[in-house]
Amino acid sequence: MTPERHDITALPDLATAVGRVGPVRTRMPVYVDLLPPCNNACPAGENCQEWLRLVKVNGQEAAWRQLVRDNPFPAIHGRVCYHPCESACNRKDLDQPVSIHSVERYLGDLAIERGWQFDRPATQTGRRVLVIGAGPAGLSAAYHLARLGHEVEIHDAGQLAGGMMRYGIPEYRLPRAVVDAEIARIEALGVKIVLNHPVKDLMDEQREGEFDAVFVAVGAHLSRRVEIPSSDASHMVDAVDFLRGVASGEKPVIGRRVAVYGAGNTAMDAARTARRLGAEDAVIIYRRTEAQMPAHKEELEEAEREGVQVHWLRTINEMHGPDIEVEIMELDEDGKPHGTGRFEKLAADTVIMAVGQVADTGFLHGVPGMQFDDDVVKVDPQTLMTDVPGVFAGGDAVPSERTVTVGVGHGKRAAKQIDIWLNHQRPVPRVKHPVVHFDDLHLWYFGDHPREVEPELDPAERVVDFDEVVKGLTEQEAVFEANRCLSCGNCFECDGCFGACPEDAIVKLGKGHRYRIDYEKCTGCGTCYEQCPAHAIEMIPEK
Repeated sequence: MTPERHDITALPDLATAVGRVGPVRTRMPVYVDLLPPCNNACPAGENCQEWLRLVKVNGQEAAWRQLVRDNPFPAIHGRVCYHPCESACNRKDLDQPVSIHSVERYLGDLAIERGWQFDRPATQTGRRVLVIGAGPAGLSAAYHLARLGHEVEIHDAGQLAGGMMRYGIPEYRLPRAVVDAEIARIEALGVKIVLNHPVKDLMDEQREGEFDAVFVAVGAHLSRRVEIPSSDASHMVDAVDFLRGVASGEKPVIGRRVAVYGAGNTAMDAARTARRLGAEDAVIIYRRTEAQMPAHKEELEEAEREGVQVHWLRTINEMHGPDIEVEIMELDEDGKPHGTGRFEKLAADTVIMAVGQVADTGFLHGVPGMQFDDDVVKVDPQTLMTDVPGVFAGGDAVPSERTVTVGVGHGKRAAKQIDIWLNHQRPVPRVKHPVVHFDDLHLWYFGDHPREVEPELDPAERVVDFDEVVKGLTEQEAVFEANRCLSCGNCFECDGCFGACPEDAIVKLGKGHRYRIDYEKCTGCGTCYEQCPAHAIEMIPEK
């Protein structure tokens, strides 16, 4: 059955409706600002709806500045974020979700092209904060702390800043020039990044640098170990080391046939990278089913388009020379895989192990009072402070989904909490507005407009080098895509209420200032509420 559509607003029955027009008004309209589902779903806490609105009116720089209030990496995120905002977008129930990530990339690339810089704070607090790790969480925290007026210094063990953005995400997804440009903008804000500086003793580091607070944001750079009998261990490599080496300019010899053990996002990147290094056959071996894989679905789809094959319900038993022996698995009634005792052989010149990563938190185990859950640090879920006063942690170092966007969101939250702690204030829980759902909208205003699709390289062209696969939108395409936003729960000045009110009770306040209601004229008929496309008006009982 076709779902019921609400494309035409029913006219109110003024004779029988509750709160009908009469000598005494029983209800009244009020303008509201509710929470759009895209904003609610964004791990980085972006106000997606507002910067999309600014793009609609060709305020690109204003849109970029609105975006970077929450996230300093729009050009990076527009390429690598798995955009949960779009999964939540109400427009998906009308035709297709707004391509929020592609408009974000457009703004990020435009900012790099035009040299837009962050505004520096007017005053400095005199407080010093140490950040351990120059990955997405650490850089995000440093950026937000610097904008609050604190002096920030990042210590990182790598030769270049960026963490897994630089060393874990292949260049065909994220060009290094983009990473360099967005990090340079943070340095221009006054953040000092000290490279080739592994931290051995956190307390000594804090004491010697006279830092008032610390944020630990080390990445999950260590591969989990799985023991597989092998006659020649030189043919087995860790996925993290493999990707890091390629990102650093190495071109490892892997042969024509490569097997990747695991089915996470890192495994997909490793298989796709192997294809670009000349592997004619790249296969992924996973002991569970496709429905159970940790990789995002789109990562699997892109890998398969480039010729990567997947062997589900298989586990590597042994490796002998150019062959590996895999056991066929089956699921029990609880969905857990078990061996069947049946085996098959696969040809593989190299096996890349991608069975997960652990955070490099070993240097913290000597800190008195610090508590751990396996490889991650225990923190207060609201403040991200550890059990050691003044020491906070986020990103891969704490229990969370390990993505760039989650890390950036942790950095933003930690910066706010560090600022509160430094000012001897108490954290105040944030109260969110109600989320607006599809059935709350009045869709008479919106037509069906399929989304713009970012152009991509043909799969046959991709595997010959590391050129970027996905290309960005043009200005015209980005503005069109932004105009597809339904502005859920927030007024976008469509003049619908102004034109519909039978009593001329709606007063326009000028562009960007919305409207007000003249309650001396308003009869409470609800016509403004019934026609509002975005559900930016509520009817409340008359007091």
